[in-house]
Amino acid sequence: MTTSFTNPLTEDDIANYLANTPEFFERHAELLAAVQLTSPHSQRAVSLQERQAEMLRDKIRVLEQRIMGMLRNVNENVILSDKLLRWARDLFLTTDLQALPGQIAEEIQHQFLVPQVGIKVWDVAPEFAAANFALGVSDDAKLFASSLMEPYCGLNTGFEAISWLPEPQAAISLAILPLRAGLVGSTAPAFGMLVLASPDAQRFNNTMGTDFLERIAELASAALTRLR
Repeated sequence: MTTSFTNPLTEDDIANYLANTPEFFERHAELLAAVQLTSPHSQRAVSLQERQAEMLRDKIRVLEQRIMGMLRNVNENVILSDKLLRWARDLFLTTDLQALPGQIAEEIQHQFLVPQVGIKVWDVAPEFAAANFALGVSDDAKLFASSLMEPYCGLNTGFEAISWLPEPQAAISLAILPLRAGLVGSTAPAFGMLVLASPDAQRFNNTMGTDFLERIAELASAALTRLR
């Protein structure tokens, strides 16, 4: 390997040479024992082998933390799935249809620890038309619900739906779920809307995944079709 004063040797040159010339360490095995590095843990000088062992232990520790994080996520998902199944079971066992919308909101609040939940359903059968859950929804709100192809998550910017909550002033972040026949993403007009609210600005944010909220919307919609 040659160089010149106009093209000085760099650390990258040395690193490339060593990486591509492993026999160098066979010819100069004494260097491996002689090299001394500073340990980031104790700030003392350690041998190359000891430093490599420390780096390996650090990598193992990082991997262990990732595995533990994955296990926590799996456990949380199992718990969440169990809650969703219990909630769905209760919905379809309900025979008091007049109380069904309120039960949906209460169970979401209780099972999934949502501070506030509101619900409205429209285009219902005549026997439910005078119920509180079917009143007080403007045409604009109905059009907005039909325009949502997936749940809205983000800050409260003055949506009409917050007036359906017990404490609208405490609603900082929202998840707004359209209720319609079929799966989420269907172009069918919405016949209702769920609003989940929290005083925590980050509880429902525009970067979060909506898969779980979509399942809630689909199950609630399926149960509420009995009101139509």
